[in-house]
Amino acid sequence: MTDSVSKNKYLFPLIVMASLFFLFGFITTMNNSTIDFLKNAFGLDDVEKQLPNSFFYGAYILSVPVGLLLMRIGYKSGVLLGLALISAGFFLSIPGVGMGYYGFLSAVSIFAIGVVILQVVAGPYVNAMGSPETAASRLTLTNALNSVATVFAPIFVSMLLVTPNIEAGKPMANSAIQEIVKGPFLMIGVVTALILVIMFFLKLPEIKETDDAVAEPKNYKVSAFKYPHVWLGSLAIFFYMGIEVGIPSFFGDYVKHLGLQNIQATDMLKYYWGGLMVGRVLGIFILRKYSASQILTLCAFGGSAMLAASFAIGSSAPTLGIWLFLGTGLFHSIMWPVIYSLSLEDLGPHAKVASGVIATSVIGAAILTPTMAAVQTLTGSVVIAVSCLFVYYAYLVFFAKKGSRIRS
Repeated sequence: MTDSVSKNKYLFPLIVMASLFFLFGFITTMNNSTIDFLKNAFGLDDVEKQLPNSFFYGAYILSVPVGLLLMRIGYKSGVLLGLALISAGFFLSIPGVGMGYYGFLSAVSIFAIGVVILQVVAGPYVNAMGSPETAASRLTLTNALNSVATVFAPIFVSMLLVTPNIEAGKPMANSAIQEIVKGPFLMIGVVTALILVIMFFLKLPEIKETDDAVAEPKNYKVSAFKYPHVWLGSLAIFFYMGIEVGIPSFFGDYVKHLGLQNIQATDMLKYYWGGLMVGRVLGIFILRKYSASQILTLCAFGGSAMLAASFAIGSSAPTLGIWLFLGTGLFHSIMWPVIYSLSLEDLGPHAKVASGVIATSVIGAAILTPTMAAVQTLTGSVVIAVSCLFVYYAYLVFFAKKGSRIRS
């Protein structure tokens, strides 16, 4: 009887929290999917077009301060603040576009901070909505919705942003761009505001921080910062973000490089994100049979092999080259949780602090994609730029085989 009451009590709050996972997954992928549209609309060069990644993922440098803020204001207030910033950011994007590209990027930084807050707070809330024994299944469900959102976002962008401007061959006036983005961005802003209102009146469970060190018999170092594998794992996340975001960020240019001008590149990105979604579902079963180190090594080799094959046969079989390029998503899918798991091993009470350090390394997407774009500008080759991923893959193999085992 008690279990039934508990399930009914948390059913609606869990649905609302699941919508948050969908929301920030959608926004994250949508931001990346607008790159080609923005390049055409504003007449950007290869470096400038990557700046949405810099402004968006750069907000993750605030992960640790956000965690400290949540300890002061509480988790529910954190959810409300995150939603408010996302809604405000999308509303402000409309006048921001009227001010030009950097006006738009300023609004991106606002909703990006909101996304960071939601990502920090959402997991603990889902954990608290029911018994500890079923927490893993709840997190799996909500993360699955996050992955579904990443598939829908490129379709949304392709239908509502890219398609109206698909034949434009020169930069547009700011007012014309403003008219194109007004509908989609208002829609997201309003939906987020409605979720904010629902969350305000929703009764959510209290989340109490517990000291995991109480029952720990093991002797730990004085700080998470004393563990080399935490820093090496943080660097692994940094490079992983360059891998995950690098493929979709340069896909449009790669399609053009292969001479397939008639392909709607933004719409095809749904297959890349779909590969990540399928891989994450399969990962639930794979992670039970093989070690994290083995899986990360396999994924790094698999992703690099797919990319190398795409380069090797792309000129003679461009369509197959594109599918191999997008197919890397299947191998990228479970890299994040595996790196995360290896980085937090043997930390005991220091795991929470280490988690914040690792989350900060998401800024890798903000730094590496513009760096790759600079390589593209200097060399005139998108293939050389994307080949930077082989360096990132190599580091992940090092971390899997050796770096994750270093404790002193």
